[in-house]
Amino acid sequence: MSTARPREEDDQAAAPSPKRTKLDEEAKTGEDVEMADALQSAEAVPAPEKAVESLLPPSHSLLNAPNPVYTPDGSMQRIMETDVGISEYVGHDVPQINGIIKQRFTDFLVFEVDLDGKVIHVKSLDSPEPTKKDADSTPAESADTENKEALSKPEDSEAPSTSNASVVSNEPAKTEVAQDQTIQDDEPWPERLTESLKPFLSEEVIAQVKGLYLEGPEPPFVSDSGWGSRQSKDGETVDSSTATAAPQEEPEESGRGKRGRGRGGRGDRGDRGRGGRGGRHGRPGQREDKRKVLSDPISSKETRTGLHQAVRTLFGGKLETETDTTTPATDEGSRIVIKWSRSGGSGGRGGGRDRGGERGGYPPYIHFTLQKTNRDTQDALAHLSRSLHCNVKDLSVAGTKDKRGVTVQRVSLRRANKTVEDVWKMANGFGGRRTIEEILSKRGERGIRVADFNYRRASLELGMLKGNAFVITLRNVQVDSQDTIDRAMNTIKTKGFINYYGMQRFGTAAIPTHSIGLALLKSEWQKAVSLILRVRPGEHPDVTAARNAWLIDGDLDRALALMPRRVVAERCILESFKKQGGDTRNAMGALSTIPRNLRLMYVHAYQSYVWNAIVSERIRMHGAERPAVGDLVFDTDAAANDDGEAAVEGPDDDLVAEENKDDESAPAGRAPKRSRKPWEPPRVKVLGEADLDAHTIFDVIMPLPGRDVSFPGSTLGERYKAFLRADGLDPENFERKQKEYSLGGSYRKILHLPRELSWSVLRYTDPDVALAQADEDALLGFDAPAPDAGGRFTALQVRLTLGTAAYATMALREVTKTETSAHFQSGLTLASEDQKFRAGAEADADAEAEGEGVK
Repeated sequence: MSTARPREEDDQAAAPSPKRTKLDEEAKTGEDVEMADALQSAEAVPAPEKAVESLLPPSHSLLNAPNPVYTPDGSMQRIMETDVGISEYVGHDVPQINGIIKQRFTDFLVFEVDLDGKVIHVKSLDSPEPTKKDADSTPAESADTENKEALSKPEDSEAPSTSNASVVSNEPAKTEVAQDQTIQDDEPWPERLTESLKPFLSEEVIAQVKGLYLEGPEPPFVSDSGWGSRQSKDGETVDSSTATAAPQEEPEESGRGKRGRGRGGRGDRGDRGRGGRGGRHGRPGQREDKRKVLSDPISSKETRTGLHQAVRTLFGGKLETETDTTTPATDEGSRIVIKWSRSGGSGGRGGGRDRGGERGGYPPYIHFTLQKTNRDTQDALAHLSRSLHCNVKDLSVAGTKDKRGVTVQRVSLRRANKTVEDVWKMANGFGGRRTIEEILSKRGERGIRVADFNYRRASLELGMLKGNAFVITLRNVQVDSQDTIDRAMNTIKTKGFINYYGMQRFGTAAIPTHSIGLALLKSEWQKAVSLILRVRPGEHPDVTAARNAWLIDGDLDRALALMPRRVVAERCILESFKKQGGDTRNAMGALSTIPRNLRLMYVHAYQSYVWNAIVSERIRMHGAERPAVGDLVFDTDAAANDDGEAAVEGPDDDLVAEENKDDESAPAGRAPKRSRKPWEPPRVKVLGEADLDAHTIFDVIMPLPGRDVSFPGSTLGERYKAFLRADGLDPENFERKQKEYSLGGSYRKILHLPRELSWSVLRYTDPDVALAQADEDALLGFDAPAPDAGGRFTALQVRLTLGTAAYATMALREVTKTETSAHFQSGLTLASEDQKFRAGAEADADAEAEGEGVK
């Protein structure tokens, strides 16, 4: 016989809101009881009578939530919605619809919606074809071809501009070919450039010119602290490709101590940088560009003249030539120096900031579509960085996506010398792990698939999207009638849902991320370290072993050897301890080694927790139908974006409203760029009695705590401040000595209305049969979704489009009236009746029966 979880018993004793009485009763169903057995592999017990250190903020006592359940060792069992302030509903009068969220990965499909309102899908798995223009290019993509066209236009007229008939006697025939190819040129180094240079240069020298051109106008960045590419003792320039082999005896003249005086320094036109070292964006290691290619000796003056003109014409002024004066002329003739032009030409040096980092005349970024399956965004980007042999900071996205599901979004790559073909091959493991046939017939490795490449002038930044489109399938739906489903869905369609921050925001482990954030805000560095390193029930055995190696055995080396690299924060802290010789006193320093955006995720989780809790309080006080006296609204229509998010940080701050774990994937480790318009903080006002008729409930906003936000009026504002004081924070002071923990705050609308919403009811029997299909599977020709009209079980498929700041799981919560935490939903899946009808389960049962017969 199964027994009810202690948490359910606590629910009975907790004096819930009258609006939730019916829901609480319905929650105690047989299914929940069965689920409890599946969730608990070890028996959980109520919190012991002796004092146990709470892992939740002190303000948890103000939530009117059940007490958390602890295991005997004092670890929290699981974090529930009520622990993070999620408790109320808009459609509280609509009966519960039991269903399972994310039973299969394809039950939760997410497609990014770009700034043009276009839903991103994977269109083709084929290798990019650089020789063909994309007929379906968007205006933005077409604009990015300007640099490419600047290269092709002068090349069309290469024959007329060449004056030496004896050197280019075959040029008229070549011209026709070149002009025909120019229309389709869409690659950094068209083959015809090689053909055009053959009358003047040897194959070896042409290869050197190609390498120089593809490197782009900026010298390649090396890790020799500016010692490379200097003059050697014999006066010859050291080739940039070998400069990193060993440091030279003396730094070049434009190095440290003489900043800004070299060609790449502050005074160089078109390549200005910060800090005096010069170069685009002030990148470290920038130095005078001494790269050059020397031709073989050329005795004919006409041939030398033809080479000068050919280079000038072929490369549109990007490359320049001059007679080599560093070595005396011989009987064999003079050498010609080929190098990047100082004055630019079309798109050359000095050609503008956007083109400063281009390689081979192409924009410096490649954008592509990423489909990931059961991978969080940062994990997927880390995998790509390894495949592409680049720094993960060179990859950026417009928004992070859910881990458990199949998600599609755009990614940008600072490409260096890579072409779209290079990226496709490297990301797909071509030439090493996989063949072309395998790439085009099998799913991507480790749940990662990249496709649909374009060269672009700029990288993506957090917030550069309009929202996300979802196709969500609820399994094993149990409802009294179709009318109840329609009522629930129409409630979301017309009344919206409470715009809570979803459970993803607070982590999936037993240690609440918002508790870590509170410790950081209170400068309790040792406590924050302790929470991060603490053992978490249900964690992967490798991680548990690594934690215990340090926490129990004190073996730092073994802990680092065992800790998987994906466990970022813990590894950073342990590596910091190792650098300090095992000394753990500098906890703040150890925390500072964690990537900034991950640290801010903890702090923003605390802000989200407070917001959830106060919004629940507001709904309990005034309902979710209309504004109330004391509510906050934006004072102007332009104060917030379409989704009701408005940050009050200035342009240098880092808070960006984003889907799911907003701040985990800030692009390229750089602060997000902001609009070039002068920044102004949003203006808000407190509603009085006379203002109520001029506003709707969809205008009402709630602040996230920070130094520059206004609190609601009336009793709710005082309740907000009391909540912060309970956690030991001063509501009037969010400045910190560590600037990154100084919060400006932001505003967020308390209700969210879907932009699009539709639903359908399906039948199925085998839960392993997909009811929705990922883009990759469709392009691979896998079987399409196959609902069974006569199936045993009911599924509800929901298609909706939400803004960037909204959580789809919070919309589904309005339908199911059920806990949405991942561990709870996993328990429902394990206890679900449809699992008995899995094809694999039937095979297992047959095998077991056969085994019993043998015995």
